[in-house]
Amino acid sequence: MWRDALKSRKAHVLIALVVTYLAWQLWLTVAAPRKIAAGFPSGERVNILVTLPFPPERFHVQQFQSFGRVSGTQENAVEVRGVKRTDLASLARPYWVRRVEPLPPGG
Repeated sequence: MWRDALKSRKAHVLIALVVTYLAWQLWLTVAAPRKIAAGFPSGERVNILVTLPFPPERFHVQQFQSFGRVSGTQENAVEVRGVKRTDLASLARPYWVRRVEPLPPGG
């Protein structure tokens, strides 16, 4: 029964979709740490500037609010304060995040 099902075109399409999805998730996971800049101050919580390839919209701001307090935007970037250091990789994971760096002092 399973052999016949695996030979069908629908099964091939489903398997291709699952493999593509898993490869996409793996790529997002591997790419996230490379988006995080060095030089964060010591401490459990940090203030960050998240750069996007486009001006942020309400959706992006709401996504970042789950990690910390959004304090403003600058052209293609969002300021997020009080982000747990352990959450930086999760915050950098979406494909539309270009860079995560420390918020400049006084920024």
